[in-house]
This record gives sequence, structure tokens and C-alpha cells, in this order.
Amino acid sequence: MIHVSNRRSLHYQHGAFTDLVFYTVVFLALMNSCRAQSEVIVPSQPVVSLVGEDVILPCHLDPVMNAFDMTVEWARPDLNPRFILVWRDGEELETKKHPSFSGRTSVFIDELEKGNISLKLSKVKVSDEGGYKCFLPTLSKTSTVQLVVGAVSSPVVQMTKNNNGVLLECESADWYPEPEMFWLDGEGNLLSAEPTETVRGPDGLYTVSSRVTVEKRHGRKFTCRVTQRKINQTREKHLTIPDHFFVVPTPSPPSPPGTQHVVIGAVIGCAALLFIPAIIFVVWRQRQKKSSK
Repeated sequence: MIHVSNRRSLHYQHGAFTDLVFYTVVFLALMNSCRAQSEVIVPSQPVVSLVGEDVILPCHLDPVMNAFDMTVEWARPDLNPRFILVWRDGEELETKKHPSFSGRTSVFIDELEKGNISLKLSKVKVSDEGGYKCFLPTLSKTSTVQLVVGAVSSPVVQMTKNNNGVLLECESADWYPEPEMFWLDGEGNLLSAEPTETVRGPDGLYTVSSRVTVEKRHGRKFTCRVTQRKINQTREKHLTIPDHFFVVPTPSPPSPPGTQHVVIGAVIGCAALLFIPAIIFVVWRQRQKKSSK
């Protein structure tokens, strides 16, 4: 009886161990299956950010997986070193990061377990523009987020009177990418202006300027518009020209014929009246001297 009982006990233990191994294998297989099915999802359209702003480059796992203990890499292939951020073993490896991104990139730690592996980039620069790869070595999955960087500023307008009307000058600095500049009248119609002048500074930013001469027939209200379609940004400056800028000085009426001769005669007559008494006085003095002798 004792031998039979021991055999049953051993058989039971062996069966329990076999079941444990079986379920463990099934669990690992399911995990691997889930991992194999997860995709790295990023937006299909470029992400746009202005210089100086903070921006989020979206990236997440679908179906959701806990990425906290996984290795997450964000990289720019055109840079050396290429890494923008490396998350490994529950922490960020700052030493792997490209120096220009030091202190400016991070992940949302509380969101990693929800499969959110998005990158936050702070204080965006013009040089940050490019393609960013979101990569998980464990899944051998990667996707690229395109970042488009822009810079804008409001235009400044000056007006000056000239012989042909009023000269309007518009300038706008610190744009990126290179913008376009237009002049509009009060009805929104394009005005024919001089070609736009463009200068690019050492910081990579553009300054644009344009001039146009307007007359009273064009109206008094005008707009200088600066636009950049790639980043969908527009800045405008509206102005109203005062009426006195269009006032033309009234010329003096021409003198009637013969007026100049009359004026000359009058001047000569006045001179004669002044000199005749002087001549009489001189003659009188000379006679007085002779009579005294």
C-alpha cells in the first residue's frame, strides 16, 4: 500500500510539473506572439514646430505593450552620434545622446507601460529639422517621424512721400523656411511691386523686404503680407495712408505778358528817385565851394 501511495504521489507531482512547464511555454508563446504583432505607429504627416517651442514627436505601440523595461531608441541617421535619446533598463542613457540635444529630449516615463514611447523635444532650433527614427530593438520595428521647423516674425512698414506718390517699404526678419511677401490694396487685390529682396543670415534665418509706390487712385488702405506655405504661417501689417500724403503743392500762376518789363521799369524808377537827390546835393556842394573862394 505504501508503494502504491508513493507512486501516485510521484505521478501527481510529475503531472503538476508538466502542466506548469506547458502553461509557461504557452504564456511565453503568447507573449512572443503579441510582440510579433505589435507595430510602431507614428503620424503619416510631418510634425511642424516653431523655433523656441517644445514639440512632441508621437510614437506608440499597437497593440499596447509595456515598454518600460524595453530598449527604446530615438535617432537621427544624418548625425554622428546619431542617438537623440536611448532608454534602457528603466533609465535614460544620457552619454549616448548627441551633444546638441543634451538636456532637450525626454520620454513620458509614466506612459511607457501604456506603449507610449513618444519623444519630447524642448526649445526647438532650426537645425532640429529632419527625420527622427523611433526604434525598438526587441521588436526589430522602426518608424520615422518627420519634423519641419519654422520661424516667423511680424513685418514692419515705412511710408515716404515722393514725386510719384507714396513709397511703401516692408521688411520682415527671422523667417524659416524662406517666405514670400505680397502687397495688397484695401480690396485685397495684389499690387505690382518691386521684386522681393531676400537675405539669409549666419543663423540660417531669412529677412525679406519689398517696396511699392502707390497713388491716390489705389486708395488709402494697404497690407503687407508675409507667408510660408510649408509651415502654414502668415503675418500681416495693415496701414492707412493719411490724406495729406497725397496732397500735391499748387503751383503759382504764370505771370501775365509784360509783367517782367513793368517790374524792371519800376525798379529803375525807384533807383532814379534815390539817386537824383544825391546828384543835386553834390552839385549844390560844389557851387558852394566855388562861391566861397
